[in-house]
Amino acid sequence: MNDARNEPVEGTEAQASQDSVFDRRRRLIGAVSGPVCALLVWFTPIEALSPEAHKLLAIMTLVCLWWICEPVPIPVTSLVGPTLCVLLDVVKMKEAFAAFANPTIFLFMGGFIIAKGMMVNGIDKRIAYGIMSMKWVGDNPRRIFLAIGLACMLCSGWISNTATAAMMFPIAIGLLDAIKDMMATKGKIINLATYKYATGLMLMTAYACSIGGVFTPIGTPPNIIMLGFLNEMCDIHIGFFQWMVWGFVAMVIYFVIAYLILSRMFPADVKHIEGANEFIGTKIKELGKWTRAQKNTMFAFLVAVVLWVTPGFLNIAFGSDSEILKVYNRVLPEGAVAMVGALLLFFLPVDLKHNKMTITWKQAVGGVEWGTLLLFGGGLAMGGMMYTTGLSGWIGEQIVNGMGGKPSELLLVAVFCVMSLLLSELTSHTAATNMIGPLAIGAALSAGFSPVPVAVGVALSASLGFMLPVSTPPNAIVYASGYVPITKMIKSGVYIDFIGIICVTIPVALFIVKMVMGIL
Repeated sequence: MNDARNEPVEGTEAQASQDSVFDRRRRLIGAVSGPVCALLVWFTPIEALSPEAHKLLAIMTLVCLWWICEPVPIPVTSLVGPTLCVLLDVVKMKEAFAAFANPTIFLFMGGFIIAKGMMVNGIDKRIAYGIMSMKWVGDNPRRIFLAIGLACMLCSGWISNTATAAMMFPIAIGLLDAIKDMMATKGKIINLATYKYATGLMLMTAYACSIGGVFTPIGTPPNIIMLGFLNEMCDIHIGFFQWMVWGFVAMVIYFVIAYLILSRMFPADVKHIEGANEFIGTKIKELGKWTRAQKNTMFAFLVAVVLWVTPGFLNIAFGSDSEILKVYNRVLPEGAVAMVGALLLFFLPVDLKHNKMTITWKQAVGGVEWGTLLLFGGGLAMGGMMYTTGLSGWIGEQIVNGMGGKPSELLLVAVFCVMSLLLSELTSHTAATNMIGPLAIGAALSAGFSPVPVAVGVALSASLGFMLPVSTPPNAIVYASGYVPITKMIKSGVYIDFIGIICVTIPVALFIVKMVMGIL
């Protein structure tokens, strides 16, 4: 007999073929429409804009369309924008590319290297299997469902969402195989491709990875991008600890919503999964005892985390104007702390005789998502130039006027949250944040509001891409299993997306952020 898992593969390949046709058409449309629309903007008189802002608007039109349609790789487009700005005399070379050396870039780079160290040395698996092996989990399918989600969520707060999904995917598959084997011994043959619980477990694996990313600034690119825009455009610095406070609130409530919806839509039809404990126990035994490399990695990680959160506690203890806090932030900014944690991995020895350290340069280079760093730098560059040329202010005024001239802060935040969500469903959430971020901040400033709530709202909304396989890599990973019908992903994703925005994103952006900013 053929394995049931092989049955959906043909459908998956057919879907992939259709997606490739769609992608080719999308790229072709973008390759043509991008330059055409940019030229139309270039030759359209806009008296309210300075010549530099007008040129930048044309360049931004090209960049945004290419970010969405991807006729060339997204990181390449991120370099096209600043380069055109220099060639067309919008700004000087130094100003155009200064954002690529922004300290936030090094915060992200250090985070990537620490995360890679955790992956290559097996810390991520120890965390995941440790959660799965807790006594309260046992072989209860509902608790296993919850434990898989918790493991994905907690890991993805510090490790790439994609890497977390790739790590947890085979664990979920193994548990589903245990269910299938158990049912077979009872004379019941199930097809995992149509089994409700299998669909739910796959979706929980994907969604929890995206939800966990909102916890820390380095959890997912939209967080760090919006913090960069606030710093670049408004000279507002949001600390690591500050973000973690409202990120934790959002993460927990998002997770509860996802768990309740998925567990009701895709319930288990058994009370116990025979073989689940043995499966997890075998995996833990395979890990063996803690190695020197794992201990070193955990030490470096904890050093970084402690140094990141210390300013928050100093703020609470001594106040925001205290000299000790100012000195600390000057000597140990977040970017430098990230590099301290990353560099420790190269200095903590595993085997001095053979000059073996905790991580190799080759491993570290492979862990850094250079394309994401380029996209981030390009987005910061374009956003900074939009601010200095006055373009973001002009666009913000048009948006505010379109809302009646004096919109409420609630309406402003809600509009940009929905825009960010919808665009993130159709293209890279990193590119979507780069496009929406400067507009949202510009509109908030034009309306006389603090830009922090809308910036946080945009970042959180960009992480809620749950409806389509193309929305996030975790979605694509579980969809490729063949256990997730596209209609089920869309239906569950719609529920979680819009309940999340209404019940979590907007309240967190408007109320929790202001409360935390007031306290800290």
